[in-house]
Amino acid sequence: MRGLRVTLALCLCAGMVQAEGLDRSPRPLPNPLFLLPDPVSLPQAAAAGDAPLAQPLPDGMVAVSLRPRARPKKIADLVEGVRTGKEPKGLDLAAMVPEPDEPAPKARKKDRAKERETKSKKGSVCGVAAIKGERIAPIPSKVKGCGLKDGVRVTSVSGVRLSQSATIDCATAKALNTWVDQVVQPAYGGAVVELKIAAHYICRSRNNIKGAKVSEHGRGKAVDVSAFVLDNGKVLPVLGGFNKTMRRVYKGACGLFGTTLGPGSDGYHEDHMHLDTANHRSGSYCR
Repeated sequence: MRGLRVTLALCLCAGMVQAEGLDRSPRPLPNPLFLLPDPVSLPQAAAAGDAPLAQPLPDGMVAVSLRPRARPKKIADLVEGVRTGKEPKGLDLAAMVPEPDEPAPKARKKDRAKERETKSKKGSVCGVAAIKGERIAPIPSKVKGCGLKDGVRVTSVSGVRLSQSATIDCATAKALNTWVDQVVQPAYGGAVVELKIAAHYICRSRNNIKGAKVSEHGRGKAVDVSAFVLDNGKVLPVLGGFNKTMRRVYKGACGLFGTTLGPGSDGYHEDHMHLDTANHRSGSYCR
């Protein structure tokens, strides 16, 4: 019995000695690894500050440690300078921020102005942004004096729409645009939103009289306006509404157009204003 006790005591002591040899230090486990596929190569991984393992790995794979990379030398030098007092305190973070890619405020302002100008010219004709419409193919005619070689189909001028597209030439379109902008709108306080168009291009004789000369309508140089529509929906017709304001608007067309005819001129224009860009030797013809 005494021998058995001695044997057990010796075994226990041996176990304790062996246990004392165990590593019970608080050191963390080795850094985990991750695999990088090609095209990352061993030289590239080493240059990046990672430590590739020298062990067999699958083809095309590189084992790289997740250990944090060293602080960039420039930052380390700045931190050291602050610590030793050789450099101003604090890092110049503003100098380390890359320049913004967006343009300067003045450049953006110019870009916006250019964009607005581009949009304003969209859909315009005759080289004037305020004249909206489209160019049309030449209009031939078997009737001598009729036809329109370089015409446009105008839908609005100076922001005022036309009740129907007017097929005219650019000279007439520009005169109509100037008249609306400088005469019509000021007279009505900018309230006009539409012109009622009674006629534009049509191959016919003057006043539809058989045997008469070809009308300026047959050349694309004339447009007839029968009424003005205001922004409140009110319609101001030429027939029966030729008041003081409308007469001022009518007279304002004289000079801008080569010919202006209306109520009281010749009996053929009581319900509309005829405006054309014909050239007269004696100057503008206004009645």
